[in-house]
Amino acid sequence: MQFVPQDIILRPVITEKATDNLMMGKYTFKVAREANKIEIKKAVEALFDGVKVQKVNTMNVRGQFRRQGRNAGGYTPKWKKAIVTLAEGSKTIEFFDGMV
Repeated sequence: MQFVPQDIILRPVITEKATDNLMMGKYTFKVAREANKIEIKKAVEALFDGVKVQKVNTMNVRGQFRRQGRNAGGYTPKWKKAIVTLAEGSKTIEFFDGMV
């Protein structure tokens, strides 16, 4: 299935661990669950000019159990996370520059 880069990279993940990885050139994104590593790499390079991706690690994140008072509410949606490592000498992603 053919995707547009905006359909693959959904949003950045901004957590304490993700901001610590910025020093090492690793950027974390929430991505489409159907996307594979090759599609994620092409989408990042297409969306951010001058960025060269070296490696992509992906993981499926389980939905968390939630309650509503005494009732079992269900689960939050499951999603896919991608940690993108940039190549040496690659330009950084401007969105994350102020967070380091």
